[in-house]
Amino acid sequence: MSKKSTGTTSRVEAGETDWERVRALRDEDIQHDTDSPPTTAEDWEGAVMRQGGEVIGTVSRRGPNKVSVTIQFDRDVVDAFKADGVGWQSRMNEALREWLANHPEG
Repeated sequence: MSKKSTGTTSRVEAGETDWERVRALRDEDIQHDTDSPPTTAEDWEGAVMRQGGEVIGTVSRRGPNKVSVTIQFDRDVVDAFKADGVGWQSRMNEALREWLANHPEG
């Protein structure tokens, strides 16, 4: 018995992504093959995230030595680090590490 057409097209048939279905997927539901191998955290290291064409961050693995803190800096200091683009927090961390190396007494 053939299915009678209702004259409507589903979102999937129209080429749209069924985001509700995608969000419901668990890792074990995803099929992998040579064209779609599983990825690791290392595969995504340094990936640039964009939203509307604007860079909103990069992917990095937080190691066991990373700590999230709230701190306030002068605007000109933050602006100077941000001026070089993505990775400004890592550059600020390196600058502080360099200062510590040169001032061992703390």
